[in-house]
Amino acid sequence: MFRSRVATLGVAALVLTACGGNSAEAPKKKTELTLYNDKGAWTKYFDEMGALSKQQIGLGMKPTGYTDSAQYQAFIKASFRTNVKPDLFTWQTGGMLEEIVKQKQVADTTAVWQEAIKAGDLSQDLASYYTIGGKQYCVPMNVAYWGMFYNKKIFDKYGLKPPQTWDELVQAAETLKKNGVKAFYHTSVLFSFVWFEQLMAGSDPDLYDRLSTGKAKYTDPGVVQVMEKWKSLIDAGYFINPGDKTDPGDVLKNGKAAMVSFGTWFNTSMTQRDLKSGTDYGFFVIPNVNPSLPKTSMIFESGPLCSLAKADDPDSSMKYLKWWTTADAQKKWASTRGDVSANPKVEIADEALGAVTKDAGGGTYRLVNRYFEATPPPVLTAALDGFGKFVTEPGTYKEVLDSIQKAADEYWSTHQ
Repeated sequence: MFRSRVATLGVAALVLTACGGNSAEAPKKKTELTLYNDKGAWTKYFDEMGALSKQQIGLGMKPTGYTDSAQYQAFIKASFRTNVKPDLFTWQTGGMLEEIVKQKQVADTTAVWQEAIKAGDLSQDLASYYTIGGKQYCVPMNVAYWGMFYNKKIFDKYGLKPPQTWDELVQAAETLKKNGVKAFYHTSVLFSFVWFEQLMAGSDPDLYDRLSTGKAKYTDPGVVQVMEKWKSLIDAGYFINPGDKTDPGDVLKNGKAAMVSFGTWFNTSMTQRDLKSGTDYGFFVIPNVNPSLPKTSMIFESGPLCSLAKADDPDSSMKYLKWWTTADAQKKWASTRGDVSANPKVEIADEALGAVTKDAGGGTYRLVNRYFEATPPPVLTAALDGFGKFVTEPGTYKEVLDSIQKAADEYWSTHQ
């Protein structure tokens, strides 16, 4: 497969260069940086950012993109042990970032954050996701708010509107079912956690937070009830086959499912398919399962852009990270992808996404850290496997919760 070839060639190149490099040579100031990332589909957007940075700060950037998350993570971790380092790389916040910070592999960006917050280019609230041991590491490569993308033509055909309550969402799914249309997309690989986090956060966000810190168990009644709610939606026939390999962008475009839950970054998949917001598709905030909650829970994520502590040219890498947070850079980054920005100064062209960004920044929603980042890596691995099994065999939900809790017990026994 293409992604396997990219990963193999990347690792080979790294090893060969590491073996053949002359460590006696004095380091040269770079005019172009390498950016390794796990977003291979975004190569052209990174290329455009490299051209802009070359123009504005005299530093170009060349991306190398992966499409397989596991291969990418293995490649970056392998680079820690060689003499040749990526200048910049993408990662995840939460436990995965903490892991490599504790290994002293990531450059401290506290000064960049302080300056950006003072300039109004980054928010103080966002800093907590990048803070480990009182210092900041990396900068936001992107931010995303999770909701529901929907096929507007299908909604219009059956007289449906974006739901304001959970009951209205289920009623819409039932209407679609009666007309032979699958309401929702889901998958058994990688993003198998999406519906768990949404149902959990929309039912009991406090319990969701306690799970992520080991203060609650996956076998607790509230979690079991969420799994039973999820099972009832699957049993009702509202979801497509979780083993379907169709790209979710094509699922929505072709109407294989009327709704796809993803972060605002999924808007890029729509624009890449020449679909028009408000005409071909729309976006709405998913209502809480529990209507008595004081605020609607919204899943939130922010992906880091990092530099290594032992980068070849640390000054240039830090200069680039500083530039990345500025309004000029972020306006280009958001507008080319049709997405939102971490910089509050950037106006969002898409009306629906702009409204969500403004409301989220103004405290309208209860922001809930995405499960992928909120959950410690060993527990996450067990959960992804478990949820992947559950969506294909819904009757196994208690067994799945037991297996995840076993991993959680092992992890929290030494990390409390």
